[in-house]
Amino acid sequence: MNKKILLLCCFWHVIQFTAAQTENQPQDSLPFYEHYSFKELDKAADIYYNKGDYEESLKLNIELLKKGLKNQNNYHIHQGYRNLGYDYLGLNDTLQAKESFEKSERYAKLAKNDTATALSYMDLANVYAELEQNYEKAFQYHDKSIALFEKLKDSAGIADAHYNTVLTAMDANELNKAYVHLLKARKFNDFNKEHFNYIGIDVLTGEYHLEKGNYELADSYFNKAIEEAKKKNLSLELESAYLGLSKSLFAQEKYKEAYKMRAEFDKYLEQNMRNVNNAQTETVSAKFQVSEYRKDIEAAELKNQLQAEIVKNKSNLNTILYVISGILLLLFIIFLLAFRRRKQLVRKLRRRNREFLEAKQHAEKMSRSKTEFFSTVSHELRTPLYGVIGLSSILLEDPSLKNHEEDLKSLKFSADYLLALINNVLQINKIDANKMEAHITNFNIDNLLDKIASSFEYMRLQNKNKLSVHISDKVPKVLRGNAIALSQILMNLVGNACKFTENGQITISVNPVKVSATNAVLCFKVTDTGIGISEKDQERIFNAFSQVDNENYSYQGTGLGLTIVKKLLKRSNSEINVESKKKGGSSFWFDLSFEVVDKAENKPEDNLLNKKLLVDKRILIVEDNRINQAVTKKILTKNQVLCTIAENGKEAVEQVKQNNFDLVLMDINMPVMDGLEATKKIRSFNTTIPIIALTAVEVEDMRFEIYNSGMNDIIVKPYDMNKFLQVILRNLTVFYSGKMAPQFF
Repeated sequence: MNKKILLLCCFWHVIQFTAAQTENQPQDSLPFYEHYSFKELDKAADIYYNKGDYEESLKLNIELLKKGLKNQNNYHIHQGYRNLGYDYLGLNDTLQAKESFEKSERYAKLAKNDTATALSYMDLANVYAELEQNYEKAFQYHDKSIALFEKLKDSAGIADAHYNTVLTAMDANELNKAYVHLLKARKFNDFNKEHFNYIGIDVLTGEYHLEKGNYELADSYFNKAIEEAKKKNLSLELESAYLGLSKSLFAQEKYKEAYKMRAEFDKYLEQNMRNVNNAQTETVSAKFQVSEYRKDIEAAELKNQLQAEIVKNKSNLNTILYVISGILLLLFIIFLLAFRRRKQLVRKLRRRNREFLEAKQHAEKMSRSKTEFFSTVSHELRTPLYGVIGLSSILLEDPSLKNHEEDLKSLKFSADYLLALINNVLQINKIDANKMEAHITNFNIDNLLDKIASSFEYMRLQNKNKLSVHISDKVPKVLRGNAIALSQILMNLVGNACKFTENGQITISVNPVKVSATNAVLCFKVTDTGIGISEKDQERIFNAFSQVDNENYSYQGTGLGLTIVKKLLKRSNSEINVESKKKGGSSFWFDLSFEVVDKAENKPEDNLLNKKLLVDKRILIVEDNRINQAVTKKILTKNQVLCTIAENGKEAVEQVKQNNFDLVLMDINMPVMDGLEATKKIRSFNTTIPIIALTAVEVEDMRFEIYNSGMNDIIVKPYDMNKFLQVILRNLTVFYSGKMAPQFF
C-alpha cells in the first residue's frame, strides 16, 4: 500500500477514536477538525468518499467548506462545493449535487484558478451526461474543460478530461468520437495516478474494438485491464473487463473460454452488487442527517456573505467619499468649461443639422427625379414600340402579305431588340445591382445571327460594307440560354463595327471551344477592317459614355454599347477581349456556355394554349392610346374575343357597372382617372372579375401599387403575343374554376 495512503488511514483512526470520546457533542459541531488544515480535511474526506461512507465524507466536506467561507478563500470554497457535489451524488440527491457543482464552477472563476475551472467544467459535463442525458450540453462542457487544460499544458488534466469525454461518448453511442478521445487520453494519461484511469482506458478501448468487430485487439486490451485491475484489487474494472472479454470470445465462437470469463464476470458482479446494496442501505440512513448538515452550510454561506458585505461596505465607504469629492471638483471644472463650449457646440450642431437636412432633402429629390425619369422614359419609349411590335406581329400572320414576310420579320426583330436595348440602357443601374433576371430560352443559332445581320442591312449599304456570318459545322444548331443577352452583346459589337467601317469587311464568326452532348462553350468573334483603336484608347472604351477620338470622323452615339457588353458578359462569368491597332481594324471576342438541345422547341401555343377558351369571351380594353387600342383589339378579335374599348378609368368603372365582362385589361397611365384608381373603385362593388394591368411602366417600381390596388396580374408592353394570351387564359381559367381570389391587400 502507498505510504501516503497508510498515513492517512492511521490519521483517520485517531479521528474516529476522538469522535467516540466526544459523542455527547452535537453532530453538526466538530471542533476537533478546527485544528487541521484545509488540505488535511480534503484528503480525509476523499478517503471516506472512496470507501463509500458518504455520510462521514459529507460531515468533513461541510466543515471544509465552512473553513473556506470563514477565510473567504474562493479556491477552498470551490473545492468544498465540488466535494459536496460528489457526496450528494453518492446519496442520490441529484438536485443538490447539480447545485453544488454549479457553485463550484462559480467560485473557481472567482478564484481565477484555471485548473479549478477546468475541473468544474468536467464535473458539470458528467452531471449533464449521467443525470439528464443532455449529451449535447455535456460535450460542450467537455470541450471547454479540454481546451482549458491544454492551455495550462496539464497533461494529467488533459488525460482526465479526455477520459470523461470517452465515458459520455460511449454512453451516447458515438463510437467514433469515443475512439478519438481514447487515443488522446492514452497519450496524455499519467500512469502513476491513484484513480487508475489507465485501466479504465484499456477497458473502454476494448469495448470500442468489440463494437467494431476487432476481436483480437479487444481481447488484448481486456486481458491487459484484468491483469492491472487484479494488482490493484479493483472489482468494478474487473467486472467490466470480464464482461467485455466474454462477449468478444463468444463472438469468436470460443464458447468454453467465453463461459469461463462469464463466470468471472458473475463473481465480480455479485460482489459489486453486495457492495452497492450495503452502500444503499447506509445511504438511506445517511439521508436523514443531510438536512441538518445542509443547515450548517446555508448558515455559513449567509454569514460569509454578511461578513463580505460589511468588509466591502467599510472599504468602499472611504473610497466612495474620496471619489465623490474628486468627482464633484472635477464636475465643477468640467461644468465651467462645458458651459463655455456648449453654446459653440449648439451653434455648430444646428448648422450641421441644417446641412444634413438640406443634403437629405436634395438626395430624396434626386432619387424621386431619377425614379420619375426612368418611369416616364420607359413609358414613352415602350408605348410606340408596342404599336410597332404588335402591328408587325399581326401583319406577319396575314396570308396576303406573304411576299413581305422577310421584311416584316426584320421589322419585328429590330423592334424587339431595340426594346431590349432600351430596357438595358434604362436599367443599367439594375445590372450593377445584379437585379436583372436571365431569360433562358431555346434558340436556333443560325436564325439568330441571320436576323442580327439583316437588321444592319441599311447601315451596311449606307457605309458600303460587306457583312458575312461564319458558323462552324461543329456548333450545335439549337441551344438553350439567354438569347436576348447574346443578341444585345452582338448587336452592340456589330453596330460599332458597321459605324466605324467604310468600304470594308465585317465578319461574325462562331467556333466551338468545347462541345459535348449536353453543353457547348462557343467563341463569338466580330471582326472589322475599320479605323481601329489605339492602344491607349483600348483601356477606356469600356467606360460609360466613352468615344473613340478620330480627327477624320465625327461619330454619334451614347457611348454605352461596350459598357453594356462588358456588364452583360460579367453576369455570365465571361469577359470581352479586344485586339486592334490604329487604322488596322478591330476584333472583339468572348466565350459563352450554352446547353445543347436535340431538337427545336415546339411553339408555345401548340402545347400551352387552348385558344378555344377565348371564343365569345367579353373583355374590356381600358387604353387611351388609339394605336394601342387597335393592336390589342386586333390580337383579341383574331381569337374571337368580344372586345369593348374604354378610353380612361372613369369610363371603365361605368362599363363594368353596366355590363358583364369576363376580364378587364387596364392601362396604368391615363387621363381623367388612371388605372390604379379605377381598379380600386371597381373592387368596391365587384371583387371577382379578373383585372390585368396592361402597362408600359417599370414593373419593379410599380408592382406593389398595382397589386395593392386590386389587380390580379401584370402584362408589360410591348409583350410577346403568346405570353399575352397565356396570362389572359390563366386568369380566365382560374375565374371560371371558382378559385378566383383577387390579389389586392
